[in-house]
Amino acid sequence: MASATPKKNTTQIKDKKKIKKQTQNGVDSIHSSENHPNTTDFIEVFGAREHNLKNIDISFPRQQLIVITGISGSGKSSLAFDTIYAEGQRRYMESFSAYARSFLGNLERPDVDKINGLSPVISIEQKTTSKNPRSTVGTTTEIYDFMRLLYARAGIAYSYNTGERMIRQTEEQISEIIFEEYKDKKLVLLAPVVKGRKGHYRELFVQLRKSGYTKVRIDGEIMELVPKMQTDRYKTHDIEVVVDRIIVSKEDEKRIMASLKTAMKVGNGIVMIQEHEQKEARFFSRFLMCPTTGIAYDEPAPNIFSFNSPYGMCQTCNGLGKIEQLTEESIIPDDTISISRGAIAPLGEYRDTYFFKKLAAFMKSQKVNITTVWKEIDKKIQQKILYGSKEIVKVKAKSSDRTWNSEFEGVIDYLEKYQLEGNSKQKTGVQDYLTVTICPACEGARLKKESLQFKIADKNISELAQKDINQLGEFFEDIESRLEARQNIIAAEILKEIRKRIGFLLDVGLDYLTLDRPVRTLSGGEAQRIRLATQIGTQLVGVLYILDEPSIGLHSRDNVKLIKALQDLRDLGNTVIVVEHDKDMMLAADYLVDIGPGAGRHGGKVVEAGTPAEFLKGNSTTAQYLNNQKRIEVPTERRKGNDKELVLKGANGNNLRNVTAHFPLGKLICVTGVSGSGKSTLIHDTLYPILNKHIYRSVKTPLDYKEIEGLKNIDKVIEVDQSPIGRTPRSNPATYTGVFTDIRALFTQLPEAKVRGYKPGRFSFNVKGGRCEECEGAGRKLIEMDFLPDVHVECPMCKGKRYNRETLEIRFKGKSISDVLDMSVEEASEFFANQPNILRRIKTLNDVGLGYITLGQHATTLSGGEAQRVKLSSELSKKDTGKTFYILDEPTTGLHFKDVQFLLDVLDKLVGKGNTVLVIEHNLDVIKVSDWIIDLGLEGGAAGGQILVEGTPEKVAKNKKSYTAKFLREELK
Repeated sequence: MASATPKKNTTQIKDKKKIKKQTQNGVDSIHSSENHPNTTDFIEVFGAREHNLKNIDISFPRQQLIVITGISGSGKSSLAFDTIYAEGQRRYMESFSAYARSFLGNLERPDVDKINGLSPVISIEQKTTSKNPRSTVGTTTEIYDFMRLLYARAGIAYSYNTGERMIRQTEEQISEIIFEEYKDKKLVLLAPVVKGRKGHYRELFVQLRKSGYTKVRIDGEIMELVPKMQTDRYKTHDIEVVVDRIIVSKEDEKRIMASLKTAMKVGNGIVMIQEHEQKEARFFSRFLMCPTTGIAYDEPAPNIFSFNSPYGMCQTCNGLGKIEQLTEESIIPDDTISISRGAIAPLGEYRDTYFFKKLAAFMKSQKVNITTVWKEIDKKIQQKILYGSKEIVKVKAKSSDRTWNSEFEGVIDYLEKYQLEGNSKQKTGVQDYLTVTICPACEGARLKKESLQFKIADKNISELAQKDINQLGEFFEDIESRLEARQNIIAAEILKEIRKRIGFLLDVGLDYLTLDRPVRTLSGGEAQRIRLATQIGTQLVGVLYILDEPSIGLHSRDNVKLIKALQDLRDLGNTVIVVEHDKDMMLAADYLVDIGPGAGRHGGKVVEAGTPAEFLKGNSTTAQYLNNQKRIEVPTERRKGNDKELVLKGANGNNLRNVTAHFPLGKLICVTGVSGSGKSTLIHDTLYPILNKHIYRSVKTPLDYKEIEGLKNIDKVIEVDQSPIGRTPRSNPATYTGVFTDIRALFTQLPEAKVRGYKPGRFSFNVKGGRCEECEGAGRKLIEMDFLPDVHVECPMCKGKRYNRETLEIRFKGKSISDVLDMSVEEASEFFANQPNILRRIKTLNDVGLGYITLGQHATTLSGGEAQRVKLSSELSKKDTGKTFYILDEPTTGLHFKDVQFLLDVLDKLVGKGNTVLVIEHNLDVIKVSDWIIDLGLEGGAAGGQILVEGTPEKVAKNKKSYTAKFLREELK
């Protein structure tokens, strides 16, 4: 299918008849679908040169599921996102007027000659949707928004005082009750004007007298309104106006109705009725009201169920459900030392400051010395030191004999004030010691108490938000049978929308998520699948969807659901392009494109293209792994380790249920299980904080557990996650790994540099001196074009070199510092072959399969998997202790089969030196070569949180319950 064109050094797919034939024949039975539309339309790309693409031409059949694969760094994302998606987005923006574009901003044209047949394009990338703690799964999927509407329109309100159902009555209904229940009785009609508030209310009484009223009821007693009347301003009062005193009879019906209207008006919709010579009064309201206590709620609206609205949020935690506070445990990590030696960690050791003097004076007044070990101080005095005392403390001023007398506010109050009012450095210093706890007011529900008293089928909105999607689906499945007739009429359309959205989330395998789960805690794959579910729900037709590795974080069991969701999207009449390495996804595709043959400068060409059946007959690296010509072999024997282990007992964080896990040391350990089963909770939120606290005295508190054994057997812990290595283009692999420091030091040692007196700062593009000041070391300048796209042009002064002429004159082996930054890791390994310090760091980048990236590549252009491998290489370049515990989170993200083998070789070397490597992983190639597997499940969310089996892959494969075992058995064959 793919043939190189010598003239352009490119691979073209132009035989449309052949593609049409492939498409119509439905060659691969895995992906065939009876109602799958066959088309003759194509998306044609001509002359794509973005990043490392080698001027390629390629055609994709439309309304198909297309997978673009290839080894890491070969140019897959450059073709899918930086060329096809970028051009589609740019064309959409160009459809707006010049005036509109001046507000929206514009996009650069990708480096491509022409793209034909381009549909409206939607990108679904791996980026987490939002870092905002207020953004949850419920708000992102809009399920929570529909639930707010449901509760506002069909919810039943209950009193938070008595639990009774709230009632509301019209004036006519109230008058009927009066004539039925109080016939011939003497009544007092009251209009409440003050409810449970402090104050003297002089102005109120003056105003009431002017309005013609003669009596008021204050705290249950009826009194005459007299001049200069007032109440005790420091006490809480209930005040009602006496509107009328009447005997109920039919003759006085008009008077009663008139008085009732007046009372409702003065009391803002609430009226009270008191029988003559009775103390208690009965409440009536046109709003929701408790019939016993008279408390009233505002009219329900969707915003009172929103934790992002001041009308609905809990005022204590501002709708976050958690509060940050300083506690004795967090600020005093070591109670075996004195305050003068730094027992109160945020304060540090004793210094000659006002607060320390005041603290010492207070302790002296309590007959305790500041040099006394903290745990030896009496508990009552400890509490006074932490939370303050009203006792007066005398402190002498530093510059004079003047004495300050004041109460001692306490260390915690002082630190909290410091955090609010101090400078950014001071705030950060205190923030490290804040402990996150559940809000005591709302108990984590995020809403004010009134909002939580509205119920549907005996559940408030927060209780539903805490259910996982599976449980929520069951709750709404037959809810009509538990609703009143009026509620069913109102809720009919809302329930349709809620069920539809729940169904989409179930289709993409996210049944274990809860609606109140913050979006920032989701993995890239989970966030991507949420957006995928939303797109399926839009039911758009004729759209081009581009996805970036949606299978990330997905267990093999759930892959089937994901593939079905993508095929459903295709069957609606859309084209779906997926950048992917997953074997099942490739075989289920309608069309496969392999970019390569190598990475970076060695890639950027179309190596193979066709249906899966045709692709498997090819000879590309990917094809060889798919047809089993090549494979990652199962080791003949497992490592025995060092006969020592860590044992974590009684882990109960999140959905974990009293888990006890064994981690044998000196082995490659793999923690696996279906998505949401508790892997991250066990490792990231429990084990890692425990190790970090033990070794580095970290202040982060691990989630609930009973005990851990074997800590003495490790002396270093390193976590390598997928967070970016830098958030600005100035960060790059050379600066992150520290090799740039060594390179700059080498350049300062060159004879010419010594003669000129150049220091290492001269060779930094971040500081003045050696950098080009025209572009401030960026190498490019931004030209703003108003309603046209902003243009990045090469700096005219340094020609993109980043440095000034004098700095570039210093050369090592004929290369300037700018030339070194433009080198690939592979080239740099040869160039610095005789520089041991530099070579050691660069070689580790090459060892983890990053030989194709350049030393100066912007950090913002690295994928999550590449960022993780840069971090891993940085750790590998350091000297290990032989007792180091490495933790890696899905290190195969973004890796081709060949790159996974690279990674396993690196991990093998680490374990070979006696270290322990723990990976959280779904990739079966990693699972099968591990020495020890911990498999969690059985399901995700509430149905997970247990260890199903732990042991060697052979032992795990025999387990009948485990989903992992089912797929592992096939691999071990």
